[in-house]
This record gives sequence, structure tokens and C-alpha cells, in this order.
Amino acid sequence: MGSVPLSDDRSEIVFFDVETTVPTRTGQGFAILEFGAILVCPRKLTELRNYSTLVRPTDLSLISPLSERCNGINAEAVSNAPTFADIAPAVYDLLHGRIWAGHNILRFDCVRIRDAFAAINQTPPEPKGTIDSLVLLTQKFGRRAGNMKMATLATYFGLGQQTHRSLDDVRMNLEVLKYCATVLFLESSLPDIFTENCWVSPNAVTRSRSNGKSRPEGGLSNMNKDSVLVSSPETIDKNHPILSLATSNTKLVVSNVAHSSTAQSDPFSFRDLQDEINRESITKDVAMDEKPMQYSPDSSASSSVPQACSSSIAILEPEKICISSIDVSLVPFYRGSQRIELHHEGFPFQLHCSGLKVRFGISTKFVDSAGRPRLNFVVDPSPSLCNVLDACDNVARKLSSESGSGSDWRPVVIRKEGFFNYPTIRLHIPTAICEEIAIYATEIYQKESSGSVQRLLFSKFDTAELDSLFKPGTFVDAVFSLDPYDYHQNAGIKLVAKKLIIHCM
Repeated sequence: MGSVPLSDDRSEIVFFDVETTVPTRTGQGFAILEFGAILVCPRKLTELRNYSTLVRPTDLSLISPLSERCNGINAEAVSNAPTFADIAPAVYDLLHGRIWAGHNILRFDCVRIRDAFAAINQTPPEPKGTIDSLVLLTQKFGRRAGNMKMATLATYFGLGQQTHRSLDDVRMNLEVLKYCATVLFLESSLPDIFTENCWVSPNAVTRSRSNGKSRPEGGLSNMNKDSVLVSSPETIDKNHPILSLATSNTKLVVSNVAHSSTAQSDPFSFRDLQDEINRESITKDVAMDEKPMQYSPDSSASSSVPQACSSSIAILEPEKICISSIDVSLVPFYRGSQRIELHHEGFPFQLHCSGLKVRFGISTKFVDSAGRPRLNFVVDPSPSLCNVLDACDNVARKLSSESGSGSDWRPVVIRKEGFFNYPTIRLHIPTAICEEIAIYATEIYQKESSGSVQRLLFSKFDTAELDSLFKPGTFVDAVFSLDPYDYHQNAGIKLVAKKLIIHCM
């Protein structure tokens, strides 16, 4: 630790990261292998002190080859390291009563810290506030910087490769936030110029019902501005660029930052963006209006989701999935509730399927609580996809039942006896609300016969226009998540489209 004096009010931001083992079987938890943290001045964003140590787990056999590939930490490296019980006082002193910051810490690192303190029967530290850079920056930078893994963001800004070692990662996290804050600040100064091309690739196209055609655009300048994610009428203290990112929701981040009451449009503010992210994370899909599953607290299932290396989500083709490696666990969700999450070989996953044939186009039969249509369409699945989905259904339904749910389970694969053209599956297109305007939360592309692929942008929420794209017989490539739900005595797995590529007929 350094010798820089710290404030008595513990106002420093502590960026921290843990490296862990990767669970390889059901019910196996995480073991912390390394803890690293830096204390940062919130006004100057300078590093005041740092702390880092390897940690020896109680069972060295938990360090599997998969764990070693993730962070390079093997059993020999930690054989003489202190246990978590040995470092617990130092960790508590660093974290308790301070602002916690990190990448994906809400779902991963915070949970690991609390579990580690519980394992040694000690009271865990509590934060003054929390800044999760994954939550704050996902939708703001995701479309220009690819996925939101720290390695991707570091590559985008030219900061080098991520080492997946705790101290290196937290320092990289701080640098990424500085770069993101700088870009957003510059864009806010001349939004009509700087933000014109930052959201989408140059080959994106904007669709409008006014002419029924797609036309190439260099950016978003011709779009309806209400459909672009803009920010709230908040004035930001520019002397606190990191705290500026944290002013959006007091339940998740620092609550003691003063705001001006002057109403003005500021593209640098994150309040509306974070409010929307929070709504989406609570409901998993705004359009479906579903609630988290309520499970018995004495469930024997694991309450953790394998998210080693900070938020690794595999995107797999059905043919590449080993059915026996599909598993399920309960994960913390919202206000003490839990939900089911599926994983393959220890990691959450999404499916990538090519050439799905549309059976029925966009359905708007059901609406959410706000009266917006719940958009979905039906496709013909391949036999390998059916096998994977059936396996997911089986493990999720079993855990749902064991956890005390009495809801009727609806199979994800739709089969009708006596109909030769079944089975089918239903893909959902989620919607989100931005500035009280509904937008599609799925990336939609169009693939021409020449092979070129263009991003489709929509100037308004128009289900008739969307339906014109998903005509029966059309082939679609899709990346979708598998989201278990339990709502109004109905339960099952909802397939939520993240990315769709429509093949021109």
C-alpha cells in the first residue's frame, strides 16, 4: 500500500477486481485466486494507493485447466499465498464505506466478495455507492466498440491487451472510463457533428415508411431524433468525470452528488440511459413485462452464475453444444429475488443459428402494461436446435420445480400432434423506452443477394414496417438468448433476439 494520506470521510473511489476459479460442475462455487484494488481521488482521478495479492483457496483442486486458461493463475502460483481469511481485514478496510467501482462488479465481483466473507463467518463490507462501468457504458458505447468486455474497450481505445490480473484490470478500467468520459464530453460540445457517425457502421441504412425503401446513410442525422438515445436534463459537475457517470440512479451508484435544477439537454448525462438499463435489467425484457422468479431461500442449487473473466458469454451454434454440458443455476437478481440462468461448460451462453425459415411473421396479439405490442415471430428450428432447446427446457424446468415454483411450464419448442410441419419456436424482439419513445432493442440487418450486409435503422416504432421484413418463407440468421421466466403462473424459456440478419428474397 502507498503512503498517500486519505480523507477521513472515506470519499475515495475504490476500483477493485477479483480473479476466480471457474466452476466446472453443478453446485461448485467460485474460489477467489486474486484480489486487487486501487483507491482513486474522485476529483483528480489520480491513484492514491493500491493493494494486490494472490489468494490460496481452501481446495487447490478447484483450479482447473479452464481456470488457468482464463487468468493464468495455477495451483503452484497460489500454494504459498495467504488465504482469504488472512486478507479479509485489509479487504474490509479498503472497501467498507467507500464508493465501489469496477467492470461487471454488480453481478460478479460484489457477489464473490460477499460470498467469501460469508464463508469465513465475517460481516462483509458495504459500499457507500457503486459504479458498474459495464452497466453504465453498455448501451452508450456498445454499438461503436463491439461487445462491452474490458478487453474490447481497451482495444478500441488502444490501451493494450487485458491481462486478466486484478491490479492491471482495475487500472485499465479507470483508463477506459477516462477515455469514455472524454469522448462523451467532446460529443456533448458539438453533438450535431461528433455524434453523427458514432453509433453505427458506415453501411447502416435507415428505413422509413414514407417511401418503403432502404437508403444508405452516413449516420443518424436524418433519423427522427426521438429514436436516438439521448440524455436527461441534468447539469454535470465537470470536475467529477467519473462521478458524472454515476449520477443516474441512486440505487446503484453514488447518491450524494449535487445536481443543478436547471433544465437543459445534455448528451453527456447518463440518467435516462441508466434508467432504461435498470428497467431492462429488472424485467429482462420491457415488452414482455415479466417479473423475476421467486425461489425458496433454502434451495440447494447454486446461487451463482459462472461468469469467469468478468462477464464471459459464449455465442454457440447448436451443433457445437454438448448436451451433457448444459446446466442451470439460480443467480441473484433484483431486491433479493433470484432467477434461473442456463450455462454451457460453466459459462452463460447465447445461440447463433443460420438459415432459420420464418413460418409466421410479426405477431402483435399481446401487449404489455403500457399498451405496446409484444413483438415476436415464429421460425422452423433444425433438429440440432430442438435437441439443445429440449435439454435446456429439461434442466430449467427441474430447477424451477425444485425451487418451489408451482407455475405451468411451457415448452420452448412448440409441437402439435398430427401436424407434419411442426415443431416451431418463437423469437421475441424486445422493445425499450427512450425519452418516452419505443424503440427496437434488437440489432436488425439485411443481407442482399450479393452478400453485402447492411444495418437497418428505424425512424419510428412501426410494427407494419417490421412485419414487411419478416414474411413467411424468409430466411433469417439469429443470435438469441435463452431467458427463463416465471410470471402469472406461467413459466418457461423465452428466446430473445439480440441480432437478426434478414436474407433478401
